[in-house]
Amino acid sequence: MDLGIRGKTAIVCASSRGLGKGCAMALAEAGCDLVVNGRDAQKLAETARELRERFGVKVIEVVGNVADPAVQKELLAAAPAPDILVNNNGGPPPRRLAELDREKILDGVTNNMITPIELVQAVIGGMAERGFGRIVNITSLSVYVPIPGLDVSSGARAGLTSFLAGVARTVADRNVTINNLLPGKLDTDRLRTTQGVRGKETPEEEAARKAKLSVDIPARRLGTPEEFGQICAFLCSVHAGYLTGQNIPVDGGLYVSAF
Repeated sequence: MDLGIRGKTAIVCASSRGLGKGCAMALAEAGCDLVVNGRDAQKLAETARELRERFGVKVIEVVGNVADPAVQKELLAAAPAPDILVNNNGGPPPRRLAELDREKILDGVTNNMITPIELVQAVIGGMAERGFGRIVNITSLSVYVPIPGLDVSSGARAGLTSFLAGVARTVADRNVTINNLLPGKLDTDRLRTTQGVRGKETPEEEAARKAKLSVDIPARRLGTPEEFGQICAFLCSVHAGYLTGQNIPVDGGLYVSAF
């Protein structure tokens, strides 16, 4: 399917690896020029080179934590009139309630709620004026299904979801959509970290870990960043203009609900 976004410009935050990279890859495959971002300059450069070589699109790299206002400014300078914004950022590490203090809570809220709101504020007006805009926020299945130890992440992402639910309805008539993707158990570094994996696994260890994690997933496997990215790209397409303000679990059926 032609997504109808060839030549569009997309900012994809935290896209040097994992789900962000999956989204960047799918958008590049659809013909979008990209501004990519990550904290590891070497890893970001490798991803940018791969995008250019595989898809022949223009790619600008912006190194740093997207929660830093200076990095946000650089992203927006690289793409002053973006057509697509994919909000993504690493979540705080698992912590028990007793381990949290005000600074850690505020840091999580800044990274996973305030930062995407700031970027939406910066781009949404121009999108509305031009008559096209696609905003996708990568949140978490924990918005629906609490995960002990990830309470700061869950709370911040739930706050973002509620905040933008109303905003989405104010620009739908100008062909600007805002939707959220809620990843479940996808095969990423983040999942490995939360499972306590340190260092390189043997093939046998990796297979055993994935099998254990997949037991309660109806699809009986972990998802991949590549298939997640393709769903993101569709939400950014010309075909998804009538879909807005929605939370879409990408979880192999793990979240059980008829509605």
